[in-house]
Parts: sequence; C-alpha cells; structure tokens
Amino acid sequence: MEFGISDDDQLSLDSLTSFAADELRPNIRAHEAARAVAPKVAAAFGEMGFERLELSENLGGAGLGMLSRVLANASLAKADAGAAIALDRLGPALYALSELGGEAAVARFASPLLDTPGARAVLIVEAEDRRLQAGDRVAGNLAWAPTDRADLVVGLGPASAWVVEGPGHALPVPGAGLHAAGASRIEFDGAVAASWTGEAAARAALARTRLATAALMLGVMEDAAEFSREYAQGRVAFGQPIAHHQGLAFLIVEMFTAVAEARLLVEDAARRLDAGRDGVQAVAAAFVGAVEASRFVGPNGVQILGGHGFMRDYPVEKAMRDVRALGLLAGGVHRAQDEAAGHEDALAGAFEGV
Repeated sequence: MEFGISDDDQLSLDSLTSFAADELRPNIRAHEAARAVAPKVAAAFGEMGFERLELSENLGGAGLGMLSRVLANASLAKADAGAAIALDRLGPALYALSELGGEAAVARFASPLLDTPGARAVLIVEAEDRRLQAGDRVAGNLAWAPTDRADLVVGLGPASAWVVEGPGHALPVPGAGLHAAGASRIEFDGAVAASWTGEAAARAALARTRLATAALMLGVMEDAAEFSREYAQGRVAFGQPIAHHQGLAFLIVEMFTAVAEARLLVEDAARRLDAGRDGVQAVAAAFVGAVEASRFVGPNGVQILGGHGFMRDYPVEKAMRDVRALGLLAGGVHRAQDEAAGHEDALAGAFEGV
C-alpha cells in the first residue's frame, strides 16, 4: 500500500484546500438556503480548471486520475459536500461516458456541457440493463438526485450505458442533506443519443462512481471528527474540558480511527484503478467501509455536542445529514456489499461493533 502523492496532486490539493476554506466554508448556510453555489464561486472554480480535472489533455483537461479525484472530493467536501457536488458539473456521469464510450463520447457529450454555464449532468445507476440503441425512445424518472438541473442524463446498467441529451425535467423536492447541490426528482423522456454495451466497462464506471462518492464521505467525516474534538477541548464540565473525560476521549479517538481506516481503503482502491489493476471488489469494499464509518462518525459527532449538535450554529448536524444522503448514491450500499464479497481481507475487523 502506498501513501505518498505526486507533486501535481499536492499542488491541486493545496489550491482546492485554500479555495474551500475561502469560498465554501464561510458560505455554507447561504449556499444551503439558495440550493446552489453562488455564481461567482462557481465561476472562480471553473476558472481554476478543476471542472476538467479528469478530462484528457486533448480535451483541454488536466488528465489526472482517480486518486486526484478522491483527494479533490475529500478536500472540497470537508468544507461542504453539497457544494462539492454542485461544482463537479459532470459528476460520475463522466465515468459512464469515458469507460463505455471512450474519449469520443466524452468529447461529444461532456465537453460541450462544460461550455454551458450552470449545466449539469446526471448519472442514473440502474439495477437492470435497458438494452437501448441510438434513436430509441426512453422515459423514466429518478426519485431524488442532488441537483437542480439535468442537461444530460446518462444511464448506467450492469453491462450497458445510454445517453439522453436535452434538459430533463428537474422537479424540486425536499432533501435531508447536500442542500447546496439542490434536490430534485428527475423526469426524462427523449431519444437515446448513443448507447454502449460492455460488462467490464460498466463495472469499472460504477467503481469510479463509488470511489468519488466515498471520497465525499471522507471529507465530511474528517470535518465532523475534527470539529467534535475542538468542541470537546473547549467545553468545560466538572472543572475540565469534556475531552479529558476518558469515555469521551476514547470515542473521539475511535472516530478518527474510523476515518483513517476508511481513507486508507479508498485511496488504495484509487491507486489500484490508476495502475490499471482490477480493483472493482476493492472499490466496493472501500465504499462499504466509508458508509459504515459514516454511520459511526456522523451520529457521534452530534452526540459529543449534546443539544448543540442539533443546532444549525454548528456543522455536525449537517455532517450527519450529508453522509446519510451520500450513502444512498452510487447504487447504494447493499449492492456494494454483495459485490465486495471475496475482498473480506480489506474489511476484516474494520469498524467492528459499529
């Protein structure tokens, strides 16, 4: 297992960390209330070039890999996971296009979307293949998605993918978390612009989707753990900071341990993919590990703050909401648990008793 990152990744991480601290963190509640990231913030992010992080250099991108995406997502989500999703306008739809359609599909569908201000792509992970061909009519809906637009709808099945261009109908719905990204029911009805088949490619696309989502959970959990520790060190009860009470001190350590374990699994899986190794089971295990860790870290962050944990004055209530919502994405955790079978060594003993 490797732990270092490249110079390019470090430069990107430094820039994103500063951007998140300056532009996202101070505007958490404003972005949540607006159900969107402020236009000037989104424009600044686009000007930095991070919208094209994983696009090839031929398409004007940075040509970076999955580890770069993991580091970027975790850094942004530590400030606001909803804003991180809103800023990544291609999102995991890029993986279905690139894995099954190749660079030609990315050039045809993804690059033009980034040239349209505010446009968003939506990926629908489906349990069964639709067996569509270009020109076929397809209709359906996604009950909930963290977006307020759907300018490109991409469907990903177990062994196929398809694309519908043109705006899907985004109907605002209540959402428990990720408010800055928006929350909508997506209805689509249109002609299939392109379709592809290939089980291995579809599995790879889903794996990348899971890793990108797990990285968002990492950022949220890291923020919740750090804030809980700082609060516990500053809150005095019975003559000493509550962090000095043994039971609470152990809980905080366990939270940090859970985050560290999840990060190791996610980053190792990303390195596997970047090296061209078969990492599908490792990715599924990492996604499951991140979800299990989030179910421990999120609620306990609120518990440490007591009554304050439920107040919007503090970010831990938001962290608990956001990690729960993230766990519903990328096909959900139950499907990942099935696909992680055979990779028990990555999860052996992890989060025991959670």
